[in-house]
Amino acid sequence: VQLQASGGGLVQAGGSLRLSCAASGRTFSSYAMGWFRQAPGKEREFVATINWSGSTTYYADSVKGRFTVSRDNAKNTVYLQMNSLKPEDTAVYYCAAAYSILTMTRRQYDYWGQGTQVTVSS
Repeated sequence: VQLQASGGGLVQAGGSLRLSCAASGRTFSSYAMGWFRQAPGKEREFVATINWSGSTTYYADSVKGRFTVSRDNAKNTVYLQMNSLKPEDTAVYYCAAAYSILTMTRRQYDYWGQGTQVTVSS
């Protein structure tokens, strides 16, 4: 599985962005998909995850109520809608795929995209 994240950019605090992650391959629906982020000088951290059908999602407490993860298996794409953005959301955002397991644990993901930069100005 190859993953290509896009949609990052510069936005003012309080604004919104929608990230997309396009996956190659015909087994996209076999994977749970996750979003992680990494700010400069910090560890990569979990943001959100969604199961293969889209029926179950989990979020980090820091983004709960502001971010929404979704997927379209027909388009092999997972999305991260980010609203009410804060300067502390500034990071490189990565999408990742985990085969047959819904997890918030970084090391359990099998494939990673290249990352897309999100910068939130105050």
